[in-house]
Amino acid sequence: MTSHEPRSFAPLIQLKPVAGEPGVFVGPRSPERERSPEDHAVTFGGHFLGQGLRAAQLTVADRNPVPVVHSLQAYFLRGGDPAAESSYDVEAVRDGRSFASRQVSASQDGREMFRMTASFQVPEDGFDYQIDGRYPIESVPTPAQVQVTYTDSVIEQSGGEPGPWNGADHPMELLYINPPPPPSVLTPITEPQLVWMRVEGGLGNDPAEHTAALAYLADATLIDHVLLPHGKRWYDTRANGTSLDHTMWFHRPARADEWLLYDQSVISTGGGRGLATGRFYDTDGVLIATCNQEGLMRWSEA
Repeated sequence: MTSHEPRSFAPLIQLKPVAGEPGVFVGPRSPERERSPEDHAVTFGGHFLGQGLRAAQLTVADRNPVPVVHSLQAYFLRGGDPAAESSYDVEAVRDGRSFASRQVSASQDGREMFRMTASFQVPEDGFDYQIDGRYPIESVPTPAQVQVTYTDSVIEQSGGEPGPWNGADHPMELLYINPPPPPSVLTPITEPQLVWMRVEGGLGNDPAEHTAALAYLADATLIDHVLLPHGKRWYDTRANGTSLDHTMWFHRPARADEWLLYDQSVISTGGGRGLATGRFYDTDGVLIATCNQEGLMRWSEA
């Protein structure tokens, strides 16, 4: 199993308000290691998701009771610079009695990189149900039983270092339960891809921070799988792709610094795009959140 220096997620969502500009915040740079210009590294999409949601949360924090996010829709407009800070401009679209809506624009050097709309609701009681009942969590290996990290899987299958892939730099732990076989085995893979996830370093007890951390995790692996049904791998040098948009629904609170199971499936591919869906479950099999993500998927034999 790959090891690395201890890291902490918490500093990434410590946003600084800009004096004299209500609703504007500055977020820390992404923690990628130094790379050469030829690597063309771009900001991890989850970085924008987590920081953007945290910025929106800060603009509803003074309400009583405080509304919590129940859904978001985001678009990745440009590839950001991992070495640059990001500015988040939050617009209060609506403040109702039960619901509040926020639009967030993330920019670097005056260029918009990311845009998100998030909806918040004042907590209330209601009927409780999840599809298929509790997830049969006992049917999958526990985190302690999984020996392969996501980084291990990429290195093993690519025959060396994962090149421009920067997932290993992020403050999160990813344990791959059923990594696909090497790309030399061209059998299409359509079974759900299962990964245990959590952010590193621990978080406090603020539920809003854990929700922002969950948004950060949600982008880690989801779109990677859209090439699997075609017997191909996303890190192959012939592959060219990026996340286009991300939708997320938050069903129940959970700690993002404790293990969560991410069950991911490919829904459709076509037109140079692929759509994947994922569900987060806690260790009791309770459904925490649902995500959909569409990404660009191009393949060149040249």
